[in-house]
Amino acid sequence: MVGILSDVGKVRKLNEDFAGFYKGKNLNVYVIADGMGGHNAGEVASKIAVETTIAYIKAKDTVDMKEDLLKAINLANERIYKLSRSNNEFGGMGTTITACLVEDMKMIVANVGDSGCYIVKYNGIVKITKDHSLVQQLVDEGSITEEEAAIHPNKNIITRALGTNLSVKVDIFEVNLEDVNRVILCTDGLSNGVSTNEMYDIIMNNNNEDACKQLIELSNLRGGRDNISVIVFEGEGKDDRDHARK
Repeated sequence: MVGILSDVGKVRKLNEDFAGFYKGKNLNVYVIADGMGGHNAGEVASKIAVETTIAYIKAKDTVDMKEDLLKAINLANERIYKLSRSNNEFGGMGTTITACLVEDMKMIVANVGDSGCYIVKYNGIVKITKDHSLVQQLVDEGSITEEEAAIHPNKNIITRALGTNLSVKVDIFEVNLEDVNRVILCTDGLSNGVSTNEMYDIIMNNNNEDACKQLIELSNLRGGRDNISVIVFEGEGKDDRDHARK
């Protein structure tokens, strides 16, 4: 069973995150997005990103998982960009996106921005994606340490997003799900407030739904300064629900 939950947090008035998944006959797709923009524009961008990606995969008889996931995300990017350019109300909107396409033991992960994908094995947790953020850039350059990055005041500045340009570079990762117990997708509202070790402990001691609830509760206890969204699913993609939530 898939765990999926999104929460506005303790500070924001609007939830601009969106999360959803679809379980098909042969393929499962899971998507999470963290929107940005004035008024309700971020909310619109994240919803378009998730729903467009899922709808594209749902309609396809997928042969090339990597190619189809890229096409789905590029279509989402184009739709968000064109809407932002044609409607002043949505001007400048954008969103992160992290998506997983799963078939048997093979998982393709696509990422733009700083929403993350983690795999949990019995012996630990590993982050698959790499953030497109100012802070990550500073770490890569050697300007700051990982410890300094964790408390950096500009953690929220991302360097790549969906919908801000007509084209977008999408990072792709291939994961073998053998020996993977669970997969986590989350927005930075969770990862900024909860450590990977805490994620691991909660995931390993709870079912997927309860794990999502406890992860969000812990992030809110730490201040809930941002929207918080999380999806948890089985490593082999054995899920039995079709759902979307914001």
